[in-house]
Amino acid sequence: MTGRPPNILLISADQQRADCLGFMGRRVKTPHLDALAAGGTVFDAAITPSVVCQPARAAILTGRLPRTNGVHDNGIDLDPAEAEHGFAATLGRAGYQTAFFGKAHFSSYHTFAPTGTPECVTSSASYGPEWFGPYMGFQHVELMLVGHNWFPPEPPPRGQHYERWFHADGQGEARHAAYLRDMGPPTDAAQCWHSGLPVAWHNSTWTADRALDWLAHGRDREQPFCAWVSFPDPHHPFDCPEPWSRLHDPAEVDLPPHRRRDLTGRPWWHEAVLTGEPAGDAKAAAIRKAYSRIPEQTDAQLRQIIANTYGQISLIDHQVGRLMAALHALDLTRETVVIYISDHGDWLGDHGLVLKGPMHFEGLLRVPLIVNGPGIPQGTRVDQPVSTLDLAPTFAALAGAEADPGWHGAPLIDLFQPGATRSHALSEWDLLPGRTGVRLNLRTVRTQSAKLTVDLISGAGEMYDLAADPHELRNLWDDPQARPLRDRLMALALTRPDDARPQSEPVGSA
Repeated sequence: MTGRPPNILLISADQQRADCLGFMGRRVKTPHLDALAAGGTVFDAAITPSVVCQPARAAILTGRLPRTNGVHDNGIDLDPAEAEHGFAATLGRAGYQTAFFGKAHFSSYHTFAPTGTPECVTSSASYGPEWFGPYMGFQHVELMLVGHNWFPPEPPPRGQHYERWFHADGQGEARHAAYLRDMGPPTDAAQCWHSGLPVAWHNSTWTADRALDWLAHGRDREQPFCAWVSFPDPHHPFDCPEPWSRLHDPAEVDLPPHRRRDLTGRPWWHEAVLTGEPAGDAKAAAIRKAYSRIPEQTDAQLRQIIANTYGQISLIDHQVGRLMAALHALDLTRETVVIYISDHGDWLGDHGLVLKGPMHFEGLLRVPLIVNGPGIPQGTRVDQPVSTLDLAPTFAALAGAEADPGWHGAPLIDLFQPGATRSHALSEWDLLPGRTGVRLNLRTVRTQSAKLTVDLISGAGEMYDLAADPHELRNLWDDPQARPLRDRLMALALTRPDDARPQSEPVGSA
């Protein structure tokens, strides 16, 4: 390794559970991520700062919890002035090249009116093919809109870099028709099919391709870099392309041990958000119900969904392998710290639920967090509660840059010291009624062995002893014998810094 600070390569998935990795024991094929973990450190108790996309991503970038950075629900744009406090801008000021590839979702796509941001579908037409940033602290960006093909890649003049590439030769509509084609056999599982889109045109392939091109030809080799490569899968719809969609036999995937809806003993909002009507804009409400809410699935249907999700993850794993091979070919392996995360998880059948929402079960709250590279312990597992909020101060520590005083996390590398511990990690979601008609202000605290979520509006909550009850079957919130644990966790939840902003106004649905 040279005397300069290390390069930083952050690779993220969208909606991938922490346990959906081969080395975690699930029957998913992830050989490259397994190797990354074996040669680095895995944080087994990492959680997301918020269980929904925009708040999670804004928190990762800014190092601040959602109510502080302002993005506390989907449909709220990150203020560019807030991004100036984020890790990309911080490292840029410290002499790093910063770049972003793939799905950003720092600003809303589906807006009530044009917002002027490059991610707004209607405003994207104002950004021509010569635009490559800067954006949210990243000096160079190559973006896609949405990234989930339930919403077709926008034809010019709308769209960003992926959409323009997808449509450049005039075959975009034919490609989208191939994407929608179910290559069979058909399944009645929700939002699930074997897509006929050729893998070469898939956005996971494109995201890796653009990062690989920049690594080989686009960067200044005299400077260290910090690049975020952001894949939009394994997000729903479950539309993995052939042949990856057939890599895992549905008959052989592992089902959740507890996969029936169990609303008895849960806080009131569990049932309310499953039955409530989204408020506000009628078009957005229809999308919420059709796209963001999946009914309880049979075991046969769930097997199809899990197998397809595993295919999406394996396709990402393949791209991770390509990225690691490129680092080796460019002689960057010994100079680059590689981090793999997801923004949040997915219930994926736990408790009869699929996708995400304000039920902070472990499958949704916990995320993958693998760190590999120079100075990182190899073959190590850390069971202390951490968060992807910790990435910004970690990157600053690696870069020798000054951490922003407003960041809420702490460097992960501190936990490599003998005897180092963390007491807890925090997550929050100030949920507006546009999603399900329910207004919630949720705060979650997770320790090494327990978890509590409270709605600060109604005072209702749930609490689980994860050591004794890892499947979260018994809510201890009202158990008198568990009151000391509840008091201790509530005290930790109230350690949240007193810097929350007033509630933000949404500019769209997501």
